[in-house]
Amino acid sequence: MNPPQEFVEQGLPPQNLKRVSCSTVITLAYQSLGVVYGDLSTSPLYVYKTTFSGKLSLHEDDEEIFGVLSFIFWTFTLIALLKYIFIVMSADDNGEGGTFALYSLLCRHARLSILPNQQATDEKLSAYATEESTDTWQSSALKSFFEKHPRFHKGLLIFVLLGTCMAIGDGVLTPTISVLAAVSGVQVKIPGLHENYVVIISCAILVGLFSLQHHGTHKVAFMFAPIVTAWLLCISSIGIYNIFKWNPHIFRAISPVYMMKFLNSTGMEGWISLGGVVLSITGVETMFADLGHFSAASIKLESTVQVAFTFLVYPCLILAYMGEAAFLSKHHEDIQRSFYKAIPEPVFWPVFIVATFAAVVGSQAVISATFSIISQCCALNCFPRVKIVHTSSKIYGQIYIPEVNWMLMCLCLAVTIGLRDTNMMGHAYGMAVTTVMFVTTCLMALVIIIVWKKNIITAVAFLSFFGSIELLYISASVYKVPEGGWIPLALSLIFMFVMYIWNYGTIKKHEFDVENKVSMNRIVSLGPSLGMVRVPGIGLIYTNLVTGVPAVFGHFVTNLPAFHQVLVFVCVKSVQVPYVSEQERLVIGRVGPKDYSMFRCIVRYGYKDLQQEDYDFENKLVSGIIHFIETEDESTSKLTDESAKEFDNSDLVTAGYTYSNSKYEEKMKQTFEESRMIKCGSGQYETAQLKDESLQILRAKESGVAYILGHSHAKAKKSSSILKKFAINVVYTFLSKNCREADAMLNVPHTSLLEVGMIYYV
Repeated sequence: MNPPQEFVEQGLPPQNLKRVSCSTVITLAYQSLGVVYGDLSTSPLYVYKTTFSGKLSLHEDDEEIFGVLSFIFWTFTLIALLKYIFIVMSADDNGEGGTFALYSLLCRHARLSILPNQQATDEKLSAYATEESTDTWQSSALKSFFEKHPRFHKGLLIFVLLGTCMAIGDGVLTPTISVLAAVSGVQVKIPGLHENYVVIISCAILVGLFSLQHHGTHKVAFMFAPIVTAWLLCISSIGIYNIFKWNPHIFRAISPVYMMKFLNSTGMEGWISLGGVVLSITGVETMFADLGHFSAASIKLESTVQVAFTFLVYPCLILAYMGEAAFLSKHHEDIQRSFYKAIPEPVFWPVFIVATFAAVVGSQAVISATFSIISQCCALNCFPRVKIVHTSSKIYGQIYIPEVNWMLMCLCLAVTIGLRDTNMMGHAYGMAVTTVMFVTTCLMALVIIIVWKKNIITAVAFLSFFGSIELLYISASVYKVPEGGWIPLALSLIFMFVMYIWNYGTIKKHEFDVENKVSMNRIVSLGPSLGMVRVPGIGLIYTNLVTGVPAVFGHFVTNLPAFHQVLVFVCVKSVQVPYVSEQERLVIGRVGPKDYSMFRCIVRYGYKDLQQEDYDFENKLVSGIIHFIETEDESTSKLTDESAKEFDNSDLVTAGYTYSNSKYEEKMKQTFEESRMIKCGSGQYETAQLKDESLQILRAKESGVAYILGHSHAKAKKSSSILKKFAINVVYTFLSKNCREADAMLNVPHTSLLEVGMIYYV
């Protein structure tokens, strides 16, 4: 999606604007069709086919068709329109949607985060700001409950991971069922075509779709909205045609009475068939997750999404379902090809082509959402490190993850070749979708109490009403587990196992770091000037600690009694906000007395932030340190010197350095050039205005920068249980050896890299 140029900030995360013109809202509503609604709009391809794939039979009175249509209408209205468009969309996290957005809101308002290195200063981030409103007794009681029972923090994370893993399973099933359902329509015109050829064509389209991912979607994104718009207009027009030609009385199915008649007349088979009805809302969670694609437009987009859905998507899809039901009421024998059979002969091939393109667009939206989910999991220490590539320098957040892309492609091909049947795929799809929706409902109930400060009755009413509907569909999907529903369950269990073990191992390593911090007394005991040879240059020691000296540094100086003239302990961490602005990215402080020339730099990223490959980290870090030195007053210096001995949180002082459009940055660039001239023995320059320590930093920068990373291996203690030894020594070690190296994630130049090996006994 390409937002209006006046709202695009190249490579920068979104910022909110309060006033947006009506024309802009309409423009973005149109553009949202291709990104947000691609998945949802292709559901008519397979809903009726899957619903009537079991033992459910059709009778002449058409009660079954009217009942199914009534279920589709009210499910679509209550879940898609009421719940997601008008309620859940209002719970975005600074413009970001999805399961992690809700989890992030809860973590900020109730301190539920289990990220190990969080600080009070993180709450001062502009994106972290929470509304200042008085807690109700219900919200206070709930927060108190979570504080007294920290085990529920981990339980909540596991619950969120369940929804996340099901969403990843959605990324496998959506391209498979959408493409195969679209391509299978060719058998209507070529009845003798063997299904093997349909599978081969579908696989070829899937291979092409995944092979083009590394180019990014921005080059073809402008086509998404026209394709989905054409698709919606096609199916709605065909729906109107079928309604008036075959059964104008189909509108009576809107009455909820037909749902009761359906269940009474069909019994158990009718209840089980509801697993197919739920496919009509398969794209609603993707719709919520893809909300962040519009954050580059820098506006709050509930109104945009509501306009597009309410006035175009909703009526078009309802008309499509009604039209197909009207056709089925007169053609019971065509139930397994009802969508394509209902298309008038003269427009069949154009609609078939549009359907295939729409299936690809819907698949692309889910694939992009899967990349985004994996990226968020990596930021929250819930997934092994993977390579994340920016595919657009203009549109923030468009990414490509090679490992995940090829994994998804292999899984999609395996499901397509293995099942070959959209009915079985639909059973699997329904299980994944209903589970994710139920997770969202439960999280929203907590958001209503903790974030929105509403009374518990409102939350219970929301949970009871929507949760009961979703549990009904989950119960129907459970019966389809042997017929394909096991696929998302198996995938989610595998991904949950990997995510939980990775998170568990990462936390254990951090606990080891905290317990084995090197004390200031040991540093002092090394002798005068730390008892070590100080070599020219700047040493950047990467650590997960936000306070104290890491154990890897003690291991380093014990084996190599020399380190750089200037030492900076760098901690790259994630915080519970989607984006951190460049102005707030770095927090710089001093470690120990001034004559030690030791500093700490904390680099903060949001869970949707991505480290830019062209990030000029060295210069910005040096500029920030010099700014800190130049603005450091005596009171700050005394506080730092005195508190450094204890190495508690007070040894860190925020620099407050602003990078963007700063006159000081221009001055620093000039200073860097002048420092080179001083090195050559030139005369006096503006650098004379800097303090001696600042000049020392500049000269050290000229001598070179070395990156010192800990290459740690985690091993379970001998006293650990067999289960823990298996988790750490086998699974976590395997994941660590096969994930992306830390130096590659940090874009560390190999010529300046020094790795320090160390074993962590956890």
